[in-house]
Amino acid sequence: MPSVELASLIGACLLLISVFSSKLASKVGIPSLLFFLLIGWLIGEFGGPELRSPEIAKFIGDFALIFILFTGGLDSHWSNIRPVLWQGLCLSTFGVFITMLLLGSFAWFILGSFSTFSLGVHGISLQQGLLLAAIVSSTDAAAVFSVLRSSHIALKGKLQPLLELESSSNDPMAVLLTVSLLNYATGGEASLLQGGSFLAIQLTIGVAVGYGAGHFMVWLLNRLGLSSAGLYAIASIALVLLTYAVATFMQGNGFLAVYVAGIVAGNRKVIHQHYINAFHDSFAWLMQIIMFLTLGMLSVPYRAELPALASVAVAISLFLMFVARPASVFISLFWAKVSFKEKLLVSWVGLRGSVPIVLATFPLAAGTAEAGEIFVLISFIVVMSVLVQGFSLAAFARWLGLAEKR
Repeated sequence: MPSVELASLIGACLLLISVFSSKLASKVGIPSLLFFLLIGWLIGEFGGPELRSPEIAKFIGDFALIFILFTGGLDSHWSNIRPVLWQGLCLSTFGVFITMLLLGSFAWFILGSFSTFSLGVHGISLQQGLLLAAIVSSTDAAAVFSVLRSSHIALKGKLQPLLELESSSNDPMAVLLTVSLLNYATGGEASLLQGGSFLAIQLTIGVAVGYGAGHFMVWLLNRLGLSSAGLYAIASIALVLLTYAVATFMQGNGFLAVYVAGIVAGNRKVIHQHYINAFHDSFAWLMQIIMFLTLGMLSVPYRAELPALASVAVAISLFLMFVARPASVFISLFWAKVSFKEKLLVSWVGLRGSVPIVLATFPLAAGTAEAGEIFVLISFIVVMSVLVQGFSLAAFARWLGLAEKR
C-alpha cells in the first residue's frame, strides 16, 4: 500500500504529464487521447501497475462516460442544431446501424474465413463481428473538433453544427447496440425479437427519464438557494448520477438518459450556469484523462496479441474509413439537401475516440469469447482512425473548398 505522499506525487505527475501532452497534441494536430493512452501503456510497460481487471476498467470507464456524455449534451445548443436536426439524427441512428451491419459483416468475413488459416488467430461468429462493429460505430466529437481547432479552420455552411450534432448524439446509439448485442450474446435474450424489444425499451425509458431529469435538474438548482456556486456544481454531479441510476433501475439506458438530460439542462436558464458548465467541462477532461490512463494500462496484458491481429486490424480500419462510413453517410443523407462534396467530407470526418475503447471493456468484463481480440482490434482501429483521418482532415477540407480560417 503506497503512502499518501507517494500516491500524491504519482497522481500529480500523471495529471501534469497528461495536461502538457494535451498541449503538445493540440500543436501537432491530433487528439490528446492518443497521448493519454500512450502514457497509460508506458506506465504498465515499464514498472508501473499493470491493470488486469476488466471489471475495474469497465467501472472506471462507465463512471467517466456518464459525465463525458452529460457534458456533450450540455454543450449542444438548440439554436445551432435545429436547422440540421433531422440530418444529424439520421446519421446518429441509421448511420450507426448501417455502419454496424457493413463493418460487422466484413469483420466476420475476414476473421471467420481467412484469419484462422493464414494469420494464426481465432475466427469469430457473425454475432461477435456485429458486436465489434457496434462498439466502434460512433464518431468522437472531441477528437473531430480538437483537430479542427489545432488546424485553425472552421467548416463552411451547416457542416460544423451537423457534425457536432452527429458526433455528440451517436454515442448513446452505439452504447444501446453494444449492450443489446452483448446481452444477446451472453444468453440474456433468447430471440432477435426479444433483443429488438430490449433495445426499444432501453431507448424509450432512457429518453423519457433523461427529459424529465433535465427539467427537474433545472427546477431544483434554481430553487436550492445555496450559499456557494461550488455547491451547485456538486449538486449537479449528484443529479447526473441520480439520472443514470434511475434510468438503469427502470431498465432504461442510463447513458442515453444523462445525454438527454444534458441537452435539456444546457438549453435552459440555470443559476450560476457559466460556472456549472465550466466545472463539468473540466470534470469531463479529468474523467477522460483517468479513463485513458486506465485503459492504457489495461491494454498491456493484451499486447502479445497485436502482431497476429495487426494485418486484420488494418483491413478492418480501411474498410471502416473507405467503405462502411461513406456508405452509411450517403445512405442516411440521400434525401437531404447536402452536396456531394459535403457528404464526402462528412464521410471522412469519422474519427473514433473515447467511447469505442470504453465499450471494448464490456465484452472483457462479461467474459465473452474472443473478448481480448476484440479489445485489441478496437484499440488499433481507434489509433489508426485518429492518425490517418486526424492528420488528413484539415487538408481534405481545404481541398474540397469547405474550410475557412478561424
